[in-house]
Amino acid sequence: VLVTGAGRRVGRSIALALAERGARIAIHYNRSKKEAQTVVKEIEKRGGTAHSVQGDLAKARDCERIVQETLKVLGRLDVLVNNAAVFFKTPLFEVTEKDWDLTLNSNLKGSFFCAQAAAKAMQKEGGKIINFADWSGFRPYVDYLPYCISKAGVIAMTKGLAKTLAPKIEVNAIAPGPILLPKDLDPAEKEEVSRNTPLKKVGSPQDIVNAILFLIEGTDFMTGATIVIDGGRLIA
Repeated sequence: VLVTGAGRRVGRSIALALAERGARIAIHYNRSKKEAQTVVKEIEKRGGTAHSVQGDLAKARDCERIVQETLKVLGRLDVLVNNAAVFFKTPLFEVTEKDWDLTLNSNLKGSFFCAQAAAKAMQKEGGKIINFADWSGFRPYVDYLPYCISKAGVIAMTKGLAKTLAPKIEVNAIAPGPILLPKDLDPAEKEEVSRNTPLKKVGSPQDIVNAILFLIEGTDFMTGATIVIDGGRLIA
């Protein structure tokens, strides 16, 4: 399994959970080298196999190299989890071309080219690609438009890849809602998030891990779908 952005936050939880179930894991990171190495050591301490691989997902050549290095070290690739993303506030009239390029290249371009490289490796034996969208890809919110647009693109990409790669490779997406809130949110903002979520709470990384496990182990008859895990935000 290759998990992008696996050194921190939800990606870390996914990598640890899959390693616990016997998967050999490639831990991708861009700048979080120390965190990625910590995850590798934790997996190895538990008797698992893991390898860290660096790369900038905004560069197509890095996406190809990340997959090739994974194949070289692990010998094969059965699952790609396109988890890595950038997320920062971008009020409409303050958005710069640099903001746009960073967001779209990291979140959409990177996922596409990682999927392209992974699919080449999976063509013979088959495999699964799991992309990370966001509930805001269905219902964009203000001040984060480039991010929302990138995630809407991931949803469309998932459908297109699923059609193109069937029947050998299954491609699905996860669309989280409020799971791990940004650290810079003040208590009032955090309370507002919970209040505006029908289930009146914030989710946990385990909610996402459970969905990943379902897509990998729980079904072989699902492709082109996006599972929304948002506490009901989409219907609010």
